[in-house]
Amino acid sequence: MKNAIKILMGVSCLAFTAACNVQKTKEGEMPDVNVTTTGGQLPEYNVQTPEVTVGTENKTVEVPTVEVTPANKN
Repeated sequence: MKNAIKILMGVSCLAFTAACNVQKTKEGEMPDVNVTTTGGQLPEYNVQTPEVTVGTENKTVEVPTVEVTPANKN
């Protein structure tokens, strides 16, 4: 279903762009940009993180028994 929607969207976009007539009427040009900067400095941080101890342990878990009785199809 998702693939069908993607294909339909792709075909509709293709049909839409095929129906357009595009002509360039003026050449493009990049803008002139002058950037001057002076020295900067990033902030310094002193971070003290808590000590984390990770471990594993074995546990026995009691799992309930489930019985399923199908409904009669009459």
